[in-house]
Amino acid sequence: MLASEPADYAAVTDYLYGLKPQGANFGIDRMRPFAAALGHPEKLLPLIHVAGTNGKGSVSAMLDAILREAGWRVGLFTSPHLVNLGERVQVGRVILRDDELMAYTRELTPVADRVAMIDANARPSFFEFMTAMALLQFSRTGCDMGVMETGLGGRLDATNIIDPEVSVITSIGMDHCEYLGNELSAIAREKAGIIKLGRPIVIGRMPAEAEAVIRAIAVERDAPLVSVTEEFGENLDDYPVTNLEGDYQRWNAATARLVAKTLPGKWKFSDEVISHGLRHVDWPGRWQRITVGGRPVILDASHNPEGAQVLETSLARLVAETGKPPVVITAALGVARAGPLMATVCRHASEVHLVVPNQPRACSFEELESLVPPTFTGRVVRASVAGLFPTPAKCTAGQPGDTVVVTGSIYLLGEVMARLGAAFNGVERVVPTR
Repeated sequence: MLASEPADYAAVTDYLYGLKPQGANFGIDRMRPFAAALGHPEKLLPLIHVAGTNGKGSVSAMLDAILREAGWRVGLFTSPHLVNLGERVQVGRVILRDDELMAYTRELTPVADRVAMIDANARPSFFEFMTAMALLQFSRTGCDMGVMETGLGGRLDATNIIDPEVSVITSIGMDHCEYLGNELSAIAREKAGIIKLGRPIVIGRMPAEAEAVIRAIAVERDAPLVSVTEEFGENLDDYPVTNLEGDYQRWNAATARLVAKTLPGKWKFSDEVISHGLRHVDWPGRWQRITVGGRPVILDASHNPEGAQVLETSLARLVAETGKPPVVITAALGVARAGPLMATVCRHASEVHLVVPNQPRACSFEELESLVPPTFTGRVVRASVAGLFPTPAKCTAGQPGDTVVVTGSIYLLGEVMARLGAAFNGVERVVPTR
């Protein structure tokens, strides 16, 4: 597999992460020969394909919950992970074990080597390895259905080798513009690349410009289109309820419900099964309330401009709920993402603790500080995850009685969760009554 056989899990993960640079020029052309060499595992079970700028992870988790509530064995492929690499590949919400990940890496590497011998440019990247592991794990463990979330875009994503029962586009916003384009129409066109000939497509709430592009491609491909806005309208009270907080999660719940109702053949779900599934969704880091040493802490991934708009509403609601501004811990990957995030945070926080996650693309302290609006009068502190959470039962940010919000990059949330470790068990899932 390597110059020397990896001795442990750390060596295997180092090898996999070392494949990441080869994935910079993302594309489907590497995944096709890789899947063919593996016997086309993408053809061995029915799949649902989920793309979108935001919400695709939440919708995938909701679909998993609905399908499992109906009694099916479900595979779930998402990215990125929070703490453990195996989170990306789950069956029945059990993550891929370390020994399984090691075994798959050893199995797949010689196959990747053979593919690369034919075409050096076709050597699979990190994400293609993980996609292959998911498809193999789903088929080998007897899954009835797999839910596959795209990694980036859609048209050229490694997951786009599949021919799904239903395709899903949750939302369209400005993110990954360096790969997908600088206009909503261009981003929508890339996401719409997952639409397959004759296969249904479900779309969530999105700008009219983006929706028009997706509808046109659906017509070209004779793909029946179902729209959340058309089905549920503009009144939030008419949208399904889920245990995940936030108006946007009700939009996501409506998307998941429509997917469940659109699935063909034997996939028939009662309203009761769908509703029960949506009230029991497990998806950490999305306005997730925990306690750390008796302190209320909220974990919320908000990593791009569209996410910052949602965060605006959530923080305003939190201030109204608690009667005081929260203490915010934040980080971002890239200035384009950090700008809207910092502007939103500083409108609602009493103080802001800046962190630089262990990621090459993470914004520096200087970059984050330069984005603090001059009107912000609270404290701005350079911090580290270890300093903010010195033990699993202690948070040093703010004062007793403050609510702490950890938001921004999902990598920040992952580092915090890893720091909390076994103490990460104070999850609250409150079903909204509205």
